[in-house]
Amino acid sequence: MIQIFILLLFFLALFVATSVRIMREYERAVIFTLGRYTHTAGPGLIILIPFIQSMVRVDIRVRTTDVPPQDVISRDNVSVRVSAVVYYRVVDPSAVIVKVEDFMQATSEIAQTTLRSVLGHHELDNMLSNRDQLNKDIQELLDHSTEGWGIKITAVAIKQIDLDPSMIRAIARQAEAERERRAKIINAEGELQAAKQLDEAATILAQRPESMQLRYLSALTDIAGDKTNTIILPLPDLLSAITGRK
Repeated sequence: MIQIFILLLFFLALFVATSVRIMREYERAVIFTLGRYTHTAGPGLIILIPFIQSMVRVDIRVRTTDVPPQDVISRDNVSVRVSAVVYYRVVDPSAVIVKVEDFMQATSEIAQTTLRSVLGHHELDNMLSNRDQLNKDIQELLDHSTEGWGIKITAVAIKQIDLDPSMIRAIARQAEAERERRAKIINAEGELQAAKQLDEAATILAQRPESMQLRYLSALTDIAGDKTNTIILPLPDLLSAITGRK
């Protein structure tokens, strides 16, 4: 009797070990019956038919994969090294098992190829200043490529764009030249505005000689306020300015 009880316990333990599975909330079980895919189960308790059914456990949480630095030649023939990170999750557990051998490796490889392809169509200035749009473009193309594998790309982020030191110096010189150009333009615009104002003032003063005389006296007052200067005035010109006679 004891031997039968022990034998029953042995078969019960064997049944539990080979047939009973518990799937967590973030896990799904891809069930195969005699090698053929039948259905996806979980979460919760799953009972398999011993020696007939088997399963593959799939995690459906968001995963991250780092895209190693890639050598990219931009549209304006500048060589850069770009690294990124891709966020994705499994939306079809059966597809990632049946349709692709190693979906994590496949996602990493296609991400590297897509990164080089997208960035190669943009100039360096666009890479540095418009990362958000580039991230969106890479995500859309990558999501389209992995859709058949049951994978959804949730986000792509370009982490770093490394430039050659000589290119960094060239960009710095270009930025300095651009600042000097803008400064010269602003200075020229200021001189032009000042010249226009002086021309308008001269036109107004020429219409009334007494206004010119008052301006002349005001200038003399300003000069006389500086005690370090010696002022020599032509007397006839001064009297003419005051009296308005020639």
